[in-house]
Amino acid sequence: MDAAAPLLDTADWIMAGAILCLLLLSAFFSGSETALTAASRGKLKAQADKGSSGAATAMRVTEDSERMIGALLLGNNIVNILSASLATALLTRLVGANGVALATFVMTALVLVFGEVLPKTLSITYPEQVAARVAPIIRVLMVVFSPVILVVRMLVRGLLRLMGLTPDPEGRMLAMREEIVGAIALGHSEGAVEKEDRDRLLGALHLGDRTVEEVMRHRRHIEMVDADLPSETILTQVLSSPHTRLPLYRGDSENIVGVIHAKDLLREVDRVMRQNSGVADALTDLDVMKVAMKPYFVPETTTLDEQMREFLKRRTHFAIVVDEYGGIQGLITLEDIIEEITGDITDEFDVVQKEEALSRDANGDYIVDGAMTIRDLNRAMDWQLPDDEANTIAGLVIHEAQMIPAEGQAFSFHGFRFEVAAKRENRLTRLKIRPL
Repeated sequence: MDAAAPLLDTADWIMAGAILCLLLLSAFFSGSETALTAASRGKLKAQADKGSSGAATAMRVTEDSERMIGALLLGNNIVNILSASLATALLTRLVGANGVALATFVMTALVLVFGEVLPKTLSITYPEQVAARVAPIIRVLMVVFSPVILVVRMLVRGLLRLMGLTPDPEGRMLAMREEIVGAIALGHSEGAVEKEDRDRLLGALHLGDRTVEEVMRHRRHIEMVDADLPSETILTQVLSSPHTRLPLYRGDSENIVGVIHAKDLLREVDRVMRQNSGVADALTDLDVMKVAMKPYFVPETTTLDEQMREFLKRRTHFAIVVDEYGGIQGLITLEDIIEEITGDITDEFDVVQKEEALSRDANGDYIVDGAMTIRDLNRAMDWQLPDDEANTIAGLVIHEAQMIPAEGQAFSFHGFRFEVAAKRENRLTRLKIRPL
């Protein structure tokens, strides 16, 4: 009597081994896709700078994300379809017609657990480490699959154009900036980043989005010096001012002819006094225009980061802001720009305000100076009042009310109640604000 035939012959074992290898490849492709898409380019750049060749390769691989995803998906689909076909053939041969249903069930479970969930979980836990290890292999596969990827890319882009969609080449840079802003805000909400640190980081990132018009000192608050006044009067005014640099005008405040620096003026006073043996009447010979600096004018639409670069390039800290018609709107200093990052900077010469710009009364309302900028209030209170149409709180109320309100009038918008607490001529000087 013949011996019983074995359940699995050599061909069946080879086929089972091939299915196992294909499952491992499926896990590799799935894990690589998750790792390379989830890895932080910032962390990879830091590792590459420390000498990690794998991280450097991962940086190069992820630069062309469309090509990378095409290679990974192509490889993953090939091995998954092939493994399912081999499993169907194997089980059909062993159990007959029921092999198709059994192969579908078995391969779905195996691919789901070992080809998808397990490798993706590992990759999402250690994205940078996994990305650095798999990147060299993926780079080779991208070259091998490049003809097929090129055809698929052209087909996909053609379909997108038919739907009216075109890839944005600058979208990656914008997304990276938004990712940084979002990470900082998320870190603050989770307690990992302090409010002051968040404000400084976001302030530096937003310099390119803000113009000098938004942070300048308005012309109403500018202290100027009349160049036609007697030298003694000018000297007294400069020495009594809390500011180091003062604009000089002649005839009309719109006619700014120079900027006087207190130290330059004192040097000239010292020179004149020495030449005249300390005689007090010698100050009449003092020529203020001789030591005045040439005024530097900038348009009100200049962005803060551009203006800061100009200040550093020109080695000056002071500029007069003008509108499109050349009219004086205010002045901007390097300190004003730095304060957008660090917050208010005060020294021993700054004038102490009699009333705080932001306080709270016994009823729980916030008393706000009308000239306070919306950005400063948002930073102080973590509010989200819009500053697209106005720079100050008073300007926001006037814009929303579409009128100049009277004292005591109240309005509700953007989730807050605004009441005019004090008014001077057409200016809203104090406002009461309460969140609704």
